[in-house]
Parts: sequence; C-alpha cells; structure tokens
Amino acid sequence: MSSAVVVGASGGIGRALVAAVAAGGAHGTVFALSRSAVPQPAPVQSLAIDVTDEDSVAAAARSIGEAGPVGLVVVASGILHGPGVSPEKAIRALDPAAMAAVFAVNALGPALVAKHVLPLMPRRGRCVFAALSARVGSIGDNRLGGWYAYRASKAALNQVLRTLAVETARTHPELIVAGLHPGTVQTALSRPFRPDPGPGLFSPEESAAHLMRVLDGLRIEDSGRVFAWDGQPIPP
Repeated sequence: MSSAVVVGASGGIGRALVAAVAAGGAHGTVFALSRSAVPQPAPVQSLAIDVTDEDSVAAAARSIGEAGPVGLVVVASGILHGPGVSPEKAIRALDPAAMAAVFAVNALGPALVAKHVLPLMPRRGRCVFAALSARVGSIGDNRLGGWYAYRASKAALNQVLRTLAVETARTHPELIVAGLHPGTVQTALSRPFRPDPGPGLFSPEESAAHLMRVLDGLRIEDSGRVFAWDGQPIPP
C-alpha cells in the first residue's frame, strides 16, 4: 500500500484530514507533518517540518521515502494572521516583511513540498497532490478587494499547482494536482474573520469530510484546477 502525507497536521483542518485519511484505510502509513511532531497511534506517523526551510522539507521527504511510494499528499499549512501579520484593508497597510512571510508559507511552502515529495510518487497509477487554497485567491472572483498578501499568496499557489500539473502530465500521467477551498472552518486561522455559527460554517471534521469526497472524485482532466468544498470549480 502507498502512504499518504498531510502537511500542516497540527492545524484544525490538518488534524481532521489526518484522522479522515487514516480512517479510510487506503494507505499503509499516514505521515502527519507539522512544526511540532506529536506521536500518534498507527497507522499515523508524525514528523517535524518547517515548510519555509528547504532542508527541513528535504529531511522529512527522506524519512517518508523509507516507507515506499506516496499515493496522496495534502498540504494544509497556511497563514492568514499572526505576530506581525494581519490582512490589509487597504494598500497603505501593506508591509513587505509580512507579505514575504505569508508568501513563504502559503506559496513557497507547498512548492517545496512538491519539489521533494514528487519523486516519491509513482509514475503509473492514480495519485493525488493537493494543497489548501482559498476562494479569495481567485482573480476572477475578486470583487471585495483587500487582503493583498493572502489573496496574492493563494493566487501564486494556484499558479504553482497549475504549473506542476502541466509538468507532471508528462512525467506522472495519472497524477492529479488540485487546489482545495475548504470553506469557512472553525479554526484559529479564521476565528477573527468568520461569521457566527450558522449555514456555511463548518467544523474541521465536516470540512475534512467534504474535502475527502472531492479528492475521491477528482479525475485526471481536473488536474491543475481549484475546487471548493462542494466540488464546484473556482475560476482562476
């Protein structure tokens, strides 16, 4: 059996995805990657990773490779706010250092994971490389403005995924590359910006279940696209 990899496993959605993938039983080992690896029962194996540090990503990939081929990768790491980082309401609030930090996690991080984990994915047989994107990363769907760093980083991520899909169509013809919009989820990332509980607000477990259904339904012609939690495509 191939293994599965979930990056950002300490976050709300990441933890729920690890549990959902492990419960599905389709993978021999589920690697849960986060900054602080917390031991978990089989078939989950925790590893430490810093997606902004290529040496850290490469080391994690070497450990994963010891278990054999990888059939599923989901990059669930991301940053919207934190120390020194806050979504901008106007261009005057843009901070170069904060924007660089957001890009490092949201766009460069998944690209580094792809660089080092792709060689572990089989060249024949269906496999999936996915990363959590966001509807606000859509250029065509941007009607509200604001959130310059987050929007731009997710748009950059979408381009990384599209470019990876073009490349892997030649090298891994049955690999599906996709971006996933999880909806508004009750996590620390969304807490300052989400509405009160109600329609359209998911628990991490609900969001993970939706995303697993989307992943299971992806076809090769979907590679390079971004899909919402309900399976509907999001415009570039």
